[in-house]
Amino acid sequence: MDPYSPEGELINIHTAFHAGAFQQVLEFDTSSFSSTNKLPARILKLRSQIALGQSKAVASELSSEKTPDLVAVRLLAESESGKDVVADIKKLVEQHGQENLTVQLLAGIILSKAGEVEEALAVLSKHQGSLDAVALIVQIHLQQNRADLATKEAQRARKWAQDSLLVNLAEAWAGMREGGDKYQSAFYVFEELASTTATQSPHSLVAQAVSELHLGRLPEAEAALQEAINLDDSSADTIANLIVLNVLLGKKEEAATLRAKLQEADKDHRALADWREKKEEFEKAKAKYVPKFEI
Repeated sequence: MDPYSPEGELINIHTAFHAGAFQQVLEFDTSSFSSTNKLPARILKLRSQIALGQSKAVASELSSEKTPDLVAVRLLAESESGKDVVADIKKLVEQHGQENLTVQLLAGIILSKAGEVEEALAVLSKHQGSLDAVALIVQIHLQQNRADLATKEAQRARKWAQDSLLVNLAEAWAGMREGGDKYQSAFYVFEELASTTATQSPHSLVAQAVSELHLGRLPEAEAALQEAINLDDSSADTIANLIVLNVLLGKKEEAATLRAKLQEADKDHRALADWREKKEEFEKAKAKYVPKFEI
């Protein structure tokens, strides 16, 4: 039986992980799982710890592990802590990347974050029918601003995976980039995750809120973001989107306060970096049009 099928042991913990419900993953009771699924379940828990900012603890726990899957998780944890592990992950790929899915997935994450995007895609392309790999490939294409390739990847997966959560998510991500009536389709996917206890998280609520923002439903977006902040008031992504919402609502003081809070939560957050870059470009453009007076 496919462990990720609706009847499989891993379906619920896997769904919670991809919904961003990382605390629920950690609390998941896996004691009754078969020996075959013990390792995949442990990997999901370890990756959830990393997502929750516990990278150093994970790296320490796995310091003496030799299993390729766990070595890959350790390298991911170390990379999240700022260590350069590109050479190590490439070596692991050479040794185990042809068939080991965990190595493929985590190498794809590490390499893409290191800017070696084509190498990441090459590793992920080795997968044999993995929706986790498809989802990462879609995310990488979107980061490349290639929504067309992301959509094609999701559509190909739809042919053999049908109504899987990850296919729905991949299409929703691509749809959010495409816009138009795709916003509503994406909203339905995110709303379902955000409204289910097992998969509700700041991550799923923020995704729902962003789709609401694009649909012009500001009160609904505000409600979703407030629910997300109630779950975790230090979530940088939630704070960043609250700033956007308050700007749209004309609440400049609230936006300024939240911006300071975002700086505290994650000074390197991509929203702050993007705003700094745009401000610098604006100042450069403005300087070209400063009037000059001759006396």
